[in-house]
Parts: sequence; C-alpha cells; structure tokens
Amino acid sequence: MAKDTKERILKAALEKFSEHGYAGTNIRELTQSLGLVKSAVYRHFESKEEIWNALLDEMVAYYAARFGSTENLPPVPDSLDDFLEMTGRLAELTVRDEKIVMTRKLLTIEQFRDGRARDLATKHFLTGLTEMFTYIFAGMMDKGLLRKDDPAMLAFGYTAPISALVHLCDREPDKTEEALAQAKAFTRHFIAAYGMTDDGKR
Repeated sequence: MAKDTKERILKAALEKFSEHGYAGTNIRELTQSLGLVKSAVYRHFESKEEIWNALLDEMVAYYAARFGSTENLPPVPDSLDDFLEMTGRLAELTVRDEKIVMTRKLLTIEQFRDGRARDLATKHFLTGLTEMFTYIFAGMMDKGLLRKDDPAMLAFGYTAPISALVHLCDREPDKTEEALAQAKAFTRHFIAAYGMTDDGKR
C-alpha cells in the first residue's frame, strides 16, 4: 500500500511538473489532486525537492530500460532493415510514451533552473543520443552494414534532425504523424547514402 501511494505521488508530480514547472507546483495542489492530506505525502517524501529528485531517478531508469542509454546499450542491428525497424520503434516510443513525453517537457522547462535537469537535458537531447548511436554505427561498420566513416560525426549528423522532429511533436502534437513519416524518410535517405549492399558496395 505504501509503495502504491509513493508511485501515485510520483506519477502526479510528473504530470504537475511537466505542465506547470517546479516553481509552479506546490505540495498542497499535489496532495489535493491525489485526494490525500499533506501528512500522507510527507510520510514518503520530506520535501518537494526530494519528490523532484526521486522523480528524476525513476524517469532516468524508465527511459534507459525502454529506449537505451550509454549504460544500457541496445544490440547492434544485424541488417539495414533491422536498423530501420529499430529506429522507427525508438521514434514511436519517444513521441507516444506519455511518461517519456512528460519527462522531456519537464526537462525542457526546468533546464534553466536546475543543474541536474540541465545535465539530463543535455544527455537525453544531445550527448547521450550521439554516444549511443556512435556505438551502433561503429558496430554496423564492423559488420559491413555501413561504409567506413567517423561514427561519432555520423551519429551527430543522424540524431540531430530526428531530435528536432521529436521536439516538434512536443510543441505541435497534431504534426506527430507527419514528423514520424519524415523521420522514417530521413532514415531511408541515410541508409541509401551510407548503407552497404551484400556484396560490400554502396
């Protein structure tokens, strides 16, 4: 029961923080939204700051388990079709999973206030993606699926436009289908430019 209450608090906190920001959310509103009294919240968390840090811990683990991270790297695709399927699945997850969408909004709002949010935003929006795809592209080059190139520069060039499309979905949700189609078209273009055929040719 206590675990369920703690999870409910974190779920409500994610919703409130992603909509109103940290400063725009107070414990009273949070408890009212859950039908709880303040003392019930303080049995699990000593302060709003503790809720904030516990929420970030939970969402880092949630994202890593579903999307991957530099500490939880996905398997290197065995074919270009596998690469297309993998990146399509990751793009779908990123724009459709409500927890991931709310976390991205929360980090976007709070990156200018909170140092940890800033570091996580940099990791999830830029450096972590680049590092993960550097590993994937290096592995694909070793398997003869991509032509030899600098995998880090290739990863940077590949992830930046897709990340921009993901943020477009956050700002304008009605463009989600269009953005996903554009991301898939971009991946096909990338494969056409860098992919190797079975006989080792482009």
